[in-house]
Amino acid sequence: MTLTDDNYREAFLREKVARQQAEQLLEDKSRVLFALNQELQKKVVALEHQHGLFIQAEKMATLGTLCAGVAHEINNPLAYAMSNIESLHSSNNTVYRLLEMNQQVLDRTISDSELIAQLNQLTEQQSLLSLRDDIHELLADSSQGLRRINHTVRNLLDFARPKDNEKQLVDMTDAVKNAVKLLLNQLGNCEVKCNYQPVPMTWCNLAAINQVMVNLLINAKHACDELSDTQAIITVTVAFADQQICITVSDNGCGMSEHVKAHIFDPFFTTKPVGTGTGMGMTLVYAMVHDHQGEIEIDSQQGQGTQIHCFFPILRHE
Repeated sequence: MTLTDDNYREAFLREKVARQQAEQLLEDKSRVLFALNQELQKKVVALEHQHGLFIQAEKMATLGTLCAGVAHEINNPLAYAMSNIESLHSSNNTVYRLLEMNQQVLDRTISDSELIAQLNQLTEQQSLLSLRDDIHELLADSSQGLRRINHTVRNLLDFARPKDNEKQLVDMTDAVKNAVKLLLNQLGNCEVKCNYQPVPMTWCNLAAINQVMVNLLINAKHACDELSDTQAIITVTVAFADQQICITVSDNGCGMSEHVKAHIFDPFFTTKPVGTGTGMGMTLVYAMVHDHQGEIEIDSQQGQGTQIHCFFPILRHE
């Protein structure tokens, strides 16, 4: 073997060892990167879970505010439905007697003269035509009241129930209208003006938009609570311009200072008394709007009211 062969073999072995070391280093780094990626995926799942818990916690906190208004909304139709049922019970004897007479006629166990006499007797006690009209009216009113209760409870359950982040092609105005209906009694001291202009269908999560609107409306109501000599006015507008859906909630309440505007989206920041607010409402509003690729603009001056604009691009698919 020549010197040249020895040098070649020595160089080859050095290169082989270096290549093996590089491959081992690459394998070790790949293992570390894989483990870090697995850990990162777990943390992302955990963060998404925590985000969902924050949303649900904020909903539960908001439910306390909604309870009084919802109870009033349910109590009124329930009261007259119960009253109508009591009235229907009082008509039972007449209706049952008419059914008995009908069966007697079918069984031929009553003569025509007896039938006429008993009908005259019933008519003296209560007008049968009036009874017919009363029953129809009582049933119609009760059905309408129970439908109102059903609609209110369904809206409340839709708001309170945890939702997957499911989006679909819908009219975003539906979520706005549902939020206003859900809070109508809660906003009883405020004059609520709604301006719903036609908007195109867009890919969105209606439950999230409903949550955004509930939070904005409750904040607007609280901003108006300090008004004494002026009628509180909250205006809700849905419009379409520059290829964007714009949802605006305006109030003539206390407005915001520059400090509040600078921190309004910070987690746990609140201007409400201790134990009253969670400080997560506007944080979640910000997150939900941006989840729809939207933007929020706030126009407010202390003592001059507030306008909050939520701009959403038209999305046709995820």
